[in-house]
Amino acid sequence: MQRILVGGVAALLLAGSGLWFWQTQANQPNLIPAAPPPAAISDALPKAGPNAPAFGPAPPTPPEAPKASREEVRFNRYDRNRDELVSRLEMMGSRTKAFKALDRDGNNLLTFEEWAAATGQRFAGADGNKDQLLTRKEFAQTRPKQAAKPGCRC
Repeated sequence: MQRILVGGVAALLLAGSGLWFWQTQANQPNLIPAAPPPAAISDALPKAGPNAPAFGPAPPTPPEAPKASREEVRFNRYDRNRDELVSRLEMMGSRTKAFKALDRDGNNLLTFEEWAAATGQRFAGADGNKDQLLTRKEFAQTRPKQAAKPGCRC
C-alpha cells in the first residue's frame, strides 16, 4: 500500500512540475522577430527607372551539335573505343562472318567508308524502282536474313 501511495505522490509531483515549466515558458517573450508589414517589404525592393527596358536581352543559345546520320549512329554503336575503327573484338564474336564481308581490304579493321559502302550497296539492292527512295516493302528487304530455328532441342 505504501508503494502505491509513493507512486501517486511522485506522479502528482511530476505532473505539477511539468505544468509549472509549461506556464513559465508560455510567459517568456517571443525571441523570433515578427515579419515586417508588407508595405515595408515593398519599400525595400529596388525600383526600375522610367526608361528601363521591360525585359532584358535573351540568353545566348547553345551551339547545336551536328546531327549524326543513321549510318554514323550504327557505326558508333560498334566503335566502342571511339578510334574511328571497328576491330573484330568490337564487332562481337558472333558477327565474324558479317565483319569479314564488310572488311574489303582484310586488315581486320573496318573504317566508316567500308561500312557506308556496304550499306549503300544494300540500299541500292533494295531500291527496286531506282528512285532513291525506299517504300516500306523495299525497306523490309534491307533487314538481314535470319537463320531458321531448329524444331526441337532433342
